[in-house]
Amino acid sequence: MSYGRPPPDVEGMTSLKVDNLTYRTSPETLRRVFEKYGRVGDVYIPRDRYTKESRGFAFVRFHDKRDAEDAMDAMDGALLDGRELRVQMARYGRPPDSHYGRRGAPPR
Repeated sequence: MSYGRPPPDVEGMTSLKVDNLTYRTSPETLRRVFEKYGRVGDVYIPRDRYTKESRGFAFVRFHDKRDAEDAMDAMDGALLDGRELRVQMARYGRPPDSHYGRRGAPPR
């Protein structure tokens, strides 16, 4: 399970973005719930740089794209820890503006 950086080999995996998580949802919980749909390669919950708290979303990577699609169909709108999940295929790549998402970051 990945806590601070991606696993070394994600080539060929399909990643789902899972939104609307509580701060207490753990990678282990997500793995357990999503493994019902296929083999999960990695679960990553981004954390705030300063507070180290969950940012409220996660990425769940599947080895097989069909398993990821099944999981997305089944889990989008499902309840977990009292919240209705929003699940979609993750989009890769950074936006062209390198300052995007750096609100409040000190200038270099």
